[in-house]
Amino acid sequence: MNQQPLKINIQSEIGKLNAVLLHSPGAEVENMTPRNAQRALYSDILNLSIAQREYEQLYGVLGKVAQIYDVKTLLQKVLDNPQERAALIGKICVSEEVTDYYEALMAMNSKDLARVLIEGLPARINTLTAYLQNEYYALAPLYNFYFTRDSSVTIGNSALICRMANKVRMRESLIMEAIYKGSGMFECDIINSHEFQPNSRDIFMEGGDILIAREDILLIGNGVRTSTQGIDLLVERMCRSNFEGKRHVIVQQLPATPESFIHLDMVFTLLDKDKCMVFEPLILGDNQYQTVHMTIDNGKVTKIKSVANIPSVLRRLGMDLEPIVCGGQADDWDQEREQWHSGANFFAFAPGKVLSYARNIHTLNELANKGFEIIPAWDVINGKADITGDKLCVVTIDGSELPRGGGGARCMTMPLSRNAVEW
Repeated sequence: MNQQPLKINIQSEIGKLNAVLLHSPGAEVENMTPRNAQRALYSDILNLSIAQREYEQLYGVLGKVAQIYDVKTLLQKVLDNPQERAALIGKICVSEEVTDYYEALMAMNSKDLARVLIEGLPARINTLTAYLQNEYYALAPLYNFYFTRDSSVTIGNSALICRMANKVRMRESLIMEAIYKGSGMFECDIINSHEFQPNSRDIFMEGGDILIAREDILLIGNGVRTSTQGIDLLVERMCRSNFEGKRHVIVQQLPATPESFIHLDMVFTLLDKDKCMVFEPLILGDNQYQTVHMTIDNGKVTKIKSVANIPSVLRRLGMDLEPIVCGGQADDWDQEREQWHSGANFFAFAPGKVLSYARNIHTLNELANKGFEIIPAWDVINGKADITGDKLCVVTIDGSELPRGGGGARCMTMPLSRNAVEW
C-alpha cells in the first residue's frame, strides 16, 4: 500500500464519491447473545452469514464507483508501528480499565491484535473479582463498527473524532483516531473531541447526526446521541476556522424514542441537488421538536432562532429541496414501518444516485414516481446495469439482517473524498 496519502475532502452529502472507508461485519457481530444485545445497542441479534451477504452488495457497488479503504487493514498498518501501537493500546486499556492486559496485547502480532480489538478479547477468569464480574470479555466486541459513519466525521479537510454517547462504542473512536493519524494513508487535520473538557459527560456527538448540506451549511441532530454541548463544541471549532463569509448550522431536535430516531440521518438525508428524503411527521409535521438556525459570521455566532423546518431554512439559504416522503404519503403506518427499517437513510455516491435497502417498497415507489430508476445491487455488480451518466437511480441492497443493527446505507459508509458540487 505504498501510495500517496489521500487528502480528506468532503464538502457535501452528494458530490461524486472518490473514496470511502468501510468495515465488513465479522465475528464481532456473532459474538452477541440475547442477554447482551440491548447493551450492544441492538434490538435483535443478527445472522452473520446473511448480514455478510447483504453487506457484500454494498461493498460491491461502492467498489465500482470509488476507492475503498478497509478499517481492519488500516488498523493492522497502525499496529505495525511500535509507537502508534503503544499509544493506541495504552488509551484503550486505560479507558476500558483493563490495564492488566496491556502487556499481553502488546505481545500479539498485528494481525491478531487488530482482530481482538474488533472481535473482542475474552477475559482471564483467574481472580475472584474477575469471576464475580460475570463478564466473558475483557474487551467487548465492537458490534456496531460496521456503522463506520458514527465514530468519526469528515468535514471539509478535517476528521472529527467523536466522543460517543455510549461507552460500548468509545473504542471505535480511538481506533479511528489512530487510523487517521498513524496509518500514513490520510492527509487531514484532526479535531479530537475527547481532548475538550475530557472529564465532562455532557459533550458527545455521533456522525449519524452530522450532515454537510453544502460547504457553508451543517445540519446536526440533537438527541440521545448528540448533545447540545457537543454541538456547541462543533460550532466553536467552526468559529475558529478561516472560512470566509457566513456559515450556518441547522439543528433539529430528535425524540428520545423510538430507537429508530437515534440520528438525524434516520429521518432526513440528501439525495440530489434539489431532492431530499424526509420522515414527514417529524421533519414537516407539527410537533414539539424545534428546528434551530445558527448563523456564524466572521468567526462569531451572530444569530440563533427557531425556524419552521429544515427544508424551509435551506430554501432561504439557496437550497430548494423537494422533500420525498419515507414510506410514501398514503399511509402513516407505512411511514412508521419503513422509517423503523432505515427507510430514510440514503447514501449518495453521486448527485441523484443513491443506495438504499430493497425492503422499503413504499419509499422506493415514491422515488420511482420522482424519476428514479430502481436497480438491484447485483445487477450493478454483475455488469447488467449501468449507473454512469445523468440518470437518477436507487441501487438497492437486500436488508433482512443488516437493519437489525439499527442503520442503513449512510450509517455503513464513511466518505473520505468527494468531487465538488456545481450548485
